[in-house]
Amino acid sequence: MQLSDFEGRWALSRRIEDRLTGSEARFTGEAVLRPVPEGLAYREEGLLQLAGGPALTAVRDYLWREAGGRIVVEHGDGRPFHDFDPAEPAARHWCDPDDYRVRYDFALWPVWRAEWVVKGPRKDYTMWSDYSPAA
Repeated sequence: MQLSDFEGRWALSRRIEDRLTGSEARFTGEAVLRPVPEGLAYREEGLLQLAGGPALTAVRDYLWREAGGRIVVEHGDGRPFHDFDPAEPAARHWCDPDDYRVRYDFALWPVWRAEWVVKGPRKDYTMWSDYSPAA
């Protein structure tokens, strides 16, 4: 698997299970990865439904690029986020005082998943993001 395999439009659904509050949130939208000189610009947009609240528009931007056989993911403003080896797709990001761990699952490619487990003094949640080719 290489960076160019991710190029295109992806239907995106996300479930967030918050163990601190016992609540669940859901996101439904689309992720687009388009070529830029540095790699692929990742942009996701959709609706985030928090427990008991109105649906909110949510947007995230990242830059995905290749370096040394790894896929490097940076925040939209260029700050480092994480990187992973497509053959062993797990990574960790420390954002003091919070620990972010991700495991990508490409077994059913082109359907794929990112599972984040986040822990910190005020955070304890798991987030599953499911991607499939957009129609």
